[in-house]
Amino acid sequence: MNNRELKAEELFKSGKNCSQAVFLAFADKYGLSDDVASKISCGLGGGVGRMREVCGAVSGASLVFGLEYGDDKAVVYGYVQDFCRRFKEECGSIICSELLEGTGATQGGAPEERTQAYYAKRPCVEMVKLAVRILTEMGL
Repeated sequence: MNNRELKAEELFKSGKNCSQAVFLAFADKYGLSDDVASKISCGLGGGVGRMREVCGAVSGASLVFGLEYGDDKAVVYGYVQDFCRRFKEECGSIICSELLEGTGATQGGAPEERTQAYYAKRPCVEMVKLAVRILTEMGL
């Protein structure tokens, strides 16, 4: 496990959402403070606003591609599509509700309290680490 994966795991376990954990793991590379990076990525957690749509780890990774290659949409889209293909190969989906199927995760409302039971039933921390690992393998 690389340093950015460890950082993302620690961030998630400290209460950051999936998108924040991935995005903040790379914030230093782009001169963003943790505070600003956390605010930028906050609304994307829980599959965008806890609506269980696109996985927040995928959304956080997409933000990183925007920072790295954002001057050219076609380039960013190509990287995001490649990332999503790789993520889906590993997990079967990029959709939060599908990734959390059978865990009792609900849509909408306030975030759940982070307890040992929460971490035991959710694969989210593994998704966060996977997203960072793929980003790293892709040269970021």
